[in-house]
Amino acid sequence: MDLSKVHIGVNRLKKKKRVGRGIGSGHGKTSTRGHKGQYASAGADMPIASFEGGQMQLFRRIPKRGFSHATWDKTFLVVNLGDIDSLFQEGEVVNPESLALKGLAKGPCDGMKILGKGELSKKLNFRAHHFSKSAVEKIQAKGGLAEIIPPPAKPKRNKMKPKQK
Repeated sequence: MDLSKVHIGVNRLKKKKRVGRGIGSGHGKTSTRGHKGQYASAGADMPIASFEGGQMQLFRRIPKRGFSHATWDKTFLVVNLGDIDSLFQEGEVVNPESLALKGLAKGPCDGMKILGKGELSKKLNFRAHHFSKSAVEKIQAKGGLAEIIPPPAKPKRNKMKPKQK
């Protein structure tokens, strides 16, 4: 392909369309703006990006304050098997309390999750809120236990029972 011939026949310096220069030009009278309407009059410009054609704008429809996920969000401490392996001895129980004593679980949390990153070289018994599949496989391969700590019971709703027929 010859790059010197790519732009042959392409006019790069296109002339600006001159509107409002009489009826014979084809772009007179309304100057390509049509009859009536929002953009027909002088000074009519495209509105700001938030304008939705008269519909209530998104930023006015959404709440401005008092909304937070904090009421139901849960924070979990994530610990890898490789980190646990170096700190615990054969046969020890690994739970949130023992991890806090060893310095792996820092700060407040709603639970603990054990991930399978790293290698496990000893038999350890685990008690945690969640386990990844690879972590359970590695723990069971060494003869250890992976016990799930059950979540707290949901509060019972005080609903009226329907009448029995």
